[in-house]
Amino acid sequence: MSTFGKNIIISLFGESHQEAIGITIHNFPPNIALDLEAIENKLLLRKGLAEISTTRREKDHFKIISGFYQGKTTGAPLTFIIPNCDINSGDYTKGTIRPSHSDLPYHIKYQKANDYRGGGHSSGRLTAPLVILGAISEQLLKEKGIVIASRIKSIGEIVDTIPINQNCVKSLLNDSFPVIDSKIKDEMLKQIKEVKNNGDSIGGMVETVIYNLPAGLGDPFFDSVESIIAHLIFSIPGVKGIEFGDGFDITKKRGSEANDQIQIINDKITFLSNHSGGINGGVTNGEPVRFTTAIKPTSSIKLPQKSINIETYENTTLIIEGRHDPCIVPRALPVINALTSYAILDLLLERKF
Repeated sequence: MSTFGKNIIISLFGESHQEAIGITIHNFPPNIALDLEAIENKLLLRKGLAEISTTRREKDHFKIISGFYQGKTTGAPLTFIIPNCDINSGDYTKGTIRPSHSDLPYHIKYQKANDYRGGGHSSGRLTAPLVILGAISEQLLKEKGIVIASRIKSIGEIVDTIPINQNCVKSLLNDSFPVIDSKIKDEMLKQIKEVKNNGDSIGGMVETVIYNLPAGLGDPFFDSVESIIAHLIFSIPGVKGIEFGDGFDITKKRGSEANDQIQIINDKITFLSNHSGGINGGVTNGEPVRFTTAIKPTSSIKLPQKSINIETYENTTLIIEGRHDPCIVPRALPVINALTSYAILDLLLERKF
């Protein structure tokens, strides 16, 4: 399903090469003067750097067609649409299955009726409305002092080892390629350009930190903070993994190293470390929530690949043409921020913080 949420319920619609894409947001509070400029800025960040991004140039001019009147939300379902303007469907051949895309499972699930062009409803193009959702969610979170920041932690085997801290958050928020170590940033960009020139692609990781969350947010087991964030993050095309706190590396530690010890310092409960990523038992503990998202190399590459024609049931060799990103990590980052903002807003409304 393309619908999600307990308090603010969202429905995502549209396909990559259809007339438009969009989102309907139910139960968004009334009388909110939406910051339309902030939405536009977030959509610009999603476009990424032109030198390492797709040559498909969508303007992403959005329209609000319901739930908004005289500059404020009305409380009715809030619907945004974004026209698709730069489409080239000639790059896609019916029946030819692209390796590691949704082509084959969607062909089976939707009984051959799916629009395969550009990935159809599974396309990364559908993340643009999600960025709008994140922008308006973030607007409400700012009123509570909650800040969400992400950085590119790695591209391939190149890793930015400097940890995120609150001093660097502002610079990360408005950067199309946010990396803390400037030398590592240059190496990452060089790597992506080399991969692009070779007709190949590359993946990486994005680290996200949420500051100023209240303790007590979330529920045990099925509605844990990790469960809800992970559910949404895995909806982003290309995401293959997520870890909270020290994640898989925590398995290499002893309990004496992994436990976040606690003290009262200046009459305040203080954690001496944050290996758990700000969550215990599925509930926030007052420390910054920290998680890392793994993003696979872009599936569309300009190198020969073995595949099949599902119409003729014959083997074939495929070289994918068209306009594609050699690395979707920097463009996925604003979407991660967006869905994290929405997840936290929905959790806050659940607990009426």
